[in-house]
Amino acid sequence: MLFHSTNYKTKEVGFKTAILRGQALDKGLYMLNQIPKLNKNQIYSFKNLEFQEIAFIVLSKIIGDEIPSDDLKTIINRALNFPAPIEKITKKDYICYLDRGPTCSFKDIGMRTLANLMEYFLKQENMNIIILVATSGDTGGAACNAFYEINGIKVVVLYPKNEISELQRKQMTTLGKNIISIGIEEKFDDCQKMVKTAFADEDLSHLNLSSANSINFGRLLPQTLYYFWSYAQIIEKKDEKIIFSAPSGNFGNLMGGLIAYRMGLPGGKFIAAVNENNEFPQFLKTGVYQKIEPSINCISNAMNVGHPSNLARLIDLYGGQMNEKGNLLKKPNMDKIRQDIVSYSISDELTKKTIERFYKNFNKIIEPHGAVGWAALQKYRRDYPRDFKLKSITLETADPAKFPDEIINLINITPEMPISLKKIEKKKEIPNPVKIETYQDFKAFLKENF
Repeated sequence: MLFHSTNYKTKEVGFKTAILRGQALDKGLYMLNQIPKLNKNQIYSFKNLEFQEIAFIVLSKIIGDEIPSDDLKTIINRALNFPAPIEKITKKDYICYLDRGPTCSFKDIGMRTLANLMEYFLKQENMNIIILVATSGDTGGAACNAFYEINGIKVVVLYPKNEISELQRKQMTTLGKNIISIGIEEKFDDCQKMVKTAFADEDLSHLNLSSANSINFGRLLPQTLYYFWSYAQIIEKKDEKIIFSAPSGNFGNLMGGLIAYRMGLPGGKFIAAVNENNEFPQFLKTGVYQKIEPSINCISNAMNVGHPSNLARLIDLYGGQMNEKGNLLKKPNMDKIRQDIVSYSISDELTKKTIERFYKNFNKIIEPHGAVGWAALQKYRRDYPRDFKLKSITLETADPAKFPDEIINLINITPEMPISLKKIEKKKEIPNPVKIETYQDFKAFLKENF
């Protein structure tokens, strides 16, 4: 199985190289040359399988013989050792809870799988690497937890220190050892730009840099799994189509679904639910792409992204080309994109109202990112009444306890704290190791410390 860069300026590589390198040498993202298919009978049979069993079948299709079956099963069972329950909310609408991992975020699914894949390949190659991570909230905590104390790997995380919650920050700043977390005054997009620039900087090539963001295909690939899993839990007949509402920031969440769709998952429609950073809904509407700089700070902070990295993969999937700067070099098939995807921008005001209404109507707490997904689904239900018979799954991406202030203010209830968050609540934080304002500051830090 070969991968090309979305910039098409470097050689194709195999799965191992794509995983260990993270970003292509020409600043593009690695994407499959061909997406393998699962047949309808096999997908329907997932109704009778556990999450880990589905994961083995799906990942084997992509990885092929690069990892022996027994080793892959060990990787999956070690990484995906927590549930992803599906709950019926209305007659047709379900929520898949992806917040039951160690950092209470859906990022645990991709990150823990990537960490185990990397550890496996690094042992084979007898290599050490430095992982650079940019986070808008949950990715950093998931990366720090997944890679903590893994031999041969050091992690450097950049985060916008004024735009994440206290618990999100503590998941990154209380570990130490092989984890270094650096808060900067700027936006997530600035963190992401510094990380991407470092990957392509020849002066840093000796450091063996890699990525754990969803720009790394190894982080993205496991995100196909919960689409197959949740689909199998609610369907009644073979080839049944459903609606997925995916809260979307850097678009790894949505891309996982689109890859699953190309692998054979019957998709009625994908909803790309975004907050006030509405560059993608505008793109679908006008066909013209324009980044939002600086990104808008919303309460669904993990989605505060003014230029999603994975948009380059989405454009590539539909026959177009977008470079790392967001320039559309070749227009994709817009008709096909609009056929598969709708996108809604949800304001902070509507997000808050949704949290309030959801609790009032269902006596359940929904957190800001899930609320964006649920609000977008309601808009879709109103706009497309012809699809009223289709079931839907909204992806809940984080535990409400990570955003206690918002929840308390809106519904006057303190969300129950999971054990994993209780453990870090009173932990001592490691001070910011350096002040970084520019890429040159970041580069100097990497050269001096590694």
